[in-house]
Amino acid sequence: RVDPRVRFNNTNLARLGNGGTWFGDLDFTYDIKGDHCNLAYIGMDVCVDLTPKLVHKHGQPMLKDYGKTWVYVYLRQLTLDKVKSYVKTGTGWDVSDDGTVFDPNRNLVAIEAKMHHQTGQPKPSVWVAKDKNASEQDMSFSRIGTVQDVSSHPSQQRIHRGVGIFSVSMEVEGGPNVRPTPGMGCEANLCFTLVSLRTWGVTDC
Repeated sequence: RVDPRVRFNNTNLARLGNGGTWFGDLDFTYDIKGDHCNLAYIGMDVCVDLTPKLVHKHGQPMLKDYGKTWVYVYLRQLTLDKVKSYVKTGTGWDVSDDGTVFDPNRNLVAIEAKMHHQTGQPKPSVWVAKDKNASEQDMSFSRIGTVQDVSSHPSQQRIHRGVGIFSVSMEVEGGPNVRPTPGMGCEANLCFTLVSLRTWGVTDC
């Protein structure tokens, strides 16, 4: 069941270029003791994979710009299912499983999270817990750099567990002249952009 104190909303879909793909951002409304707060981001308990990806096929890199423009993020199937149910309740759209890979041994789902990397764009920050044994109320974090910087250091090229902060958008395939709507038989693809990571340390997930 979705929490009635949380609602996912989407802006009106707009067409990308001259094709048939339509795009819209999601925002999130939280009812905090009667006050409604609208935020552009969502936080999830995740693992972010900063290990190098040097996979080649026939001499060509398969995972281009890994750690610079995108990373793998692992989350529980239950978490992803909850996100999909919130999207359905708030926007009416069913969410496609395209772009996700389920690992039955770990009961985790892998998604590709984009990252801002160009000049003038805020790159995602990594914050590390100062005291891993502190209580949740006393937990504090210090910034150690951007994801791109941190992933370049061998000592940090591990899988980090913590809370990922994401902006979320949706893409829907439709016609070039007809805006798609829920119930037309189309599913929405969710696109996650990593904004910040607060990590408690490395893990093997």
